[in-house]
This record gives sequence, C-alpha cells and structure tokens, in this order.
Amino acid sequence: MAQRKSALDRFFSLFADVRAGEAWTALLLMLNLFFLLTAYLIIKTVREPLILTGGGAEVKTYASAGQALLLFLVVPAYGYLATKLNRIRLISWVTMFFISNLLIFYALARAGASIAIPFFLWVGIFNIFLVAQFWAFANDLYDQEQGRRLFGIVAFGGSLGAILGPKLAGLLMRPLGVFQLLPLTAVILCLCIGFSILVNRRGKTGRHAGSKNEHADEPLGKPGGFNLVTRTPYLTLIALLVIMLNLVNTTGEYILGKIVTQDAAQQPSETLAQAAADRAGPASERETSIRREFIGRFYGNFYFWVSLISALIQLLLVSRIVKYFGAGALVCLPLIALGGYSLIAALPMLSYIRFAKIAENSTNYSLQNTTHQTLFLPTSREAKYKAKAAIDTFFVRAGDVLAAVLVYAGARLALDAGAFARVNIIMTLVWLALALLIVRKNRALSIQPAVAKAA
Repeated sequence: MAQRKSALDRFFSLFADVRAGEAWTALLLMLNLFFLLTAYLIIKTVREPLILTGGGAEVKTYASAGQALLLFLVVPAYGYLATKLNRIRLISWVTMFFISNLLIFYALARAGASIAIPFFLWVGIFNIFLVAQFWAFANDLYDQEQGRRLFGIVAFGGSLGAILGPKLAGLLMRPLGVFQLLPLTAVILCLCIGFSILVNRRGKTGRHAGSKNEHADEPLGKPGGFNLVTRTPYLTLIALLVIMLNLVNTTGEYILGKIVTQDAAQQPSETLAQAAADRAGPASERETSIRREFIGRFYGNFYFWVSLISALIQLLLVSRIVKYFGAGALVCLPLIALGGYSLIAALPMLSYIRFAKIAENSTNYSLQNTTHQTLFLPTSREAKYKAKAAIDTFFVRAGDVLAAVLVYAGARLALDAGAFARVNIIMTLVWLALALLIVRKNRALSIQPAVAKAA
C-alpha cells in the first residue's frame, strides 16, 4: 500500500513535487541551510567594512589570490580527512574547526590586532567550503530524480537565511559593534552541526532520503579532488564554468565596491563632524569608524534586496524550472549577466550598476546555485565530496584570481566602470558557451548513469 502524504508533505507540494515521506528530511535540510546561510551572510556583512576601510576595493580583489593559494593546500587536506572519516564526522569536525577560528578572530580583534586582510582570506574559505560541504551531503542523500525535485525547496532555506543574515548584521552592527557578531555566528554554526546529525540519522534509514545511504558510515576512496576534476571531462567543464562565472561576478563586485567606497569618502564634512561628536578617540579614527558603518549599512541593505529577490525566485520558480529543464537552466544567468553589463557599458551610472548586480546576484544565489548542485547528482560519492569541494572552493577562487589580474591591469590603464563592463560582456559569452557544453554532457550522463559513476 502506497504511503499517504502527511500535512507537511502536502504543504511542501505547493512549491515543489514533494512525495509521501519526503517533507521532513527536506525540512531539516532547509533549516540546516537556513542557519548556515544566516551565519555566512552575517560574516560577509562584517567582512565588507573591514576590508574596504582596511585596504579598499583593490585590496579586496587582490586578496582573492591569497585565498586560492590557501585552498590549494586546504582541498587536499579535506580529501585526506574524507578518506579517514565517515560523512557525519567529516561534516562535524570541519564545522567545529571553523567555529574555533571565529573565536580566535574575536579574541584577536578584542586585543586590538589588525585582522582585516587575514579575516578576508579566511572568510573566502569559510563561506564556500561549508556551503559546498552541505550540498555534497545533500547530493549523497538524494538520487538524481529526487534531487531535481527537492533541491529547489531545500535551497529556499538558504534564501531565507540570506535575507535574515545581512538584516540581522545591519541591525546589530551599531549597538554591538562589528566584532561582537563573530561569537554570535559561532553559536549559529553549532546549530548547523545538530541539524546535520538529525538528517544523517534519517537518511540512513533509506525511507526518507532515498536508497543511496548504505555507504554513509564508510570513508571515501583515495582519488583526490583535483585528480578527479582533471581526468573527467564533465567535471573539467564544470570547473571552467565556475572560473568564468566568478571572473565575471568578481569584476562586477569590484565595480560596485569602488563606487560605494567613493560615496563613503564623499560624505559631507558636517555630517561626519556631527556624528563623530558623540564618539571618543582621535578624529581620524572616529571618521574611519563612521565610514565603515556607512559601508556596512549599504551592503546590509544591498544583500537584503538580493536575498529577498532570490528567495522569491527560489520559492516560486526554481523547483519547477529545474524539474522540467534540468541542467538547461544553466544558461539563464549568463544571459542575465550579458544584459546587465551591456546596460552598464552603455550607461555606467551607480543606479544601473546596483540594479544589474542585484539581478545578477539574486539569480546566481537561487536558480544558478540550485542548478549547479544538481550537476553532481549523476557522479560518484568521491566526486560529490572531493571534486565538488575542489570546484566550489579552489576553482571559484581561481576565477577571483583572474579577476584580480584584470582589476590590476584595468587600474593601471585607468579603465572606468563602462570599460570593465565591456570586458565582462566578452567573458560572459565564453561562460555561455561552456554552459551549453555542460548541458549536453549532463543529458548524456543522465541517460547513461553507469558512465557517470566512473566520474
């Protein structure tokens, strides 16, 4: 006799094709991702005023090269841990490592140490590594058919967290200060560990999360993440697409960050004097603090609107688009980026830059992100954890490194926002071509799952 849908199953069915017995695991995954993205966006909002007032938009972009170098060491270390630990111990230990790092940064900041650049480097690893690990876990729980149906609703938890995170950071930054948000984030990450344990227990029964969990307590095989990426054409294409996506996106972030920093520096002197009158300390330090808060509030508002729009797309559109078009949804974001940077190239004004980046980032965080996660469904467990970790960390930052080179060259040539946008148009066309190749490869692997396992 077929299992009947629960009330929660029926409610989730309003937004995705959720079948009997699937809603509780999907809900736990949603909550896990909700708290993870809340923590991520709090830290991301803290990062912006620290790096922009501690070095500027150029240093922010150049520091991505340091993140890539660190990841070249971190990814193999993660792969080694994966060969020694089962999945829940791997997830818990890695998360606890990042929690300890947050507390160390908090102690250093309280002691008066300058942490802007080290913290930026660390955040670049933290934010993508834990999210990549979460989605590797979800890929390990669901089969391809389930993932295409359910990833959209699971990802909605991340969209909600991305709304709450920057809003919470913006509200608490003035009364608490920038650094008090670090221990708060550590507490939130502890909740993520608890939800991962609950989901893992349900998944191992094979009734709620599919039948892919018979190897849940086993460590992974020996092939490393970089090795899997370089010897598997499908994974190589995904890595190249990720590089181009982040090259375009990071260049766009530089354009926005530069303009925002200029606006903060151009605050009326009487406004600065009035706001600084209530603060103690040297005048230069008070003005720096005020400008830092201005940038923090701007980015808190910016991330809020990006997150709100991405949440609406995630809730109302993503599950249906991914279910029916699968990997074909990959072409949406490069087409949107192409239109956005064409607009900036024609009219390089702040209002258009902000509009274009909101459209690009909201689609990236919703439809693009969910579609990207489904690309690993027809691959092996080693590819899901190790190759995915390499792609979603090192190759993401490799795109940022190329953006740093581009920004450096552009700054030497005194390129303006319109010129950077024209360069982005060319790179977006390459990105679109890679997306079309991946769509074709993914469809071939979906038809022949035995071939995918070789990945």
